[in-house]
Amino acid sequence: MDGTAPAAAAGHGVTADFWGDPVCPYTWIAAQWIREVTRVRPVRVRLRLMSLQVLNEGRAADPEDPDGAWGAYLWAPVRACAAVEQRYGPQALDRFHRALGVRLHHRGEWDGIEGALSDAGLPRAVAAAAWTTEYDAVIRASHARAVALVGEDVGTPVVAVGGVAFFGPVVSPAPRGETAGRLWDGALKMASVPGFHELRRPAPAEPDFGP
Repeated sequence: MDGTAPAAAAGHGVTADFWGDPVCPYTWIAAQWIREVTRVRPVRVRLRLMSLQVLNEGRAADPEDPDGAWGAYLWAPVRACAAVEQRYGPQALDRFHRALGVRLHHRGEWDGIEGALSDAGLPRAVAAAAWTTEYDAVIRASHARAVALVGEDVGTPVVAVGGVAFFGPVVSPAPRGETAGRLWDGALKMASVPGFHELRRPAPAEPDFGP
């Protein structure tokens, strides 16, 4: 990186890889944001999988599940996503990810995997994979690619584009229209500066998922 903004900031089309765990509320908001970016900037997004359960392995207390009571439920959404991607491809994953995010985060349906599959036009039977380790190797491999770009001291999402990668953005609610585009432009410009590490301010009390 030489400090110049990637091609997207100059108006040229690029492909962005977006890694995330669908169980994370701020990742869902960021996914809504980057989909909005594709409407206002020449950007194509490839959805990738990351797991907070993998990220928190070996830590004294999992911040996502400090009492150890939600392990299977926290694994299930990303496992279902991996099953959809492996069996039906990236376009099906995108449809399912959107439907799953609505059910999990807007409706609070922790048992919403089968419903989200139906919403996405996919067989409900795929949900069985959410409760197995069948696709864990796929998830771990994808997760490792994201961590290799930004390090382990992050969460989700991770965005990579044009040789630049960063954790975030953490934003609530998802910006729309040109505001989404400006956040995209700014994130790329900051991430392209060698040595830039962090910019932070107080977070709202609860994530705002929007309408």
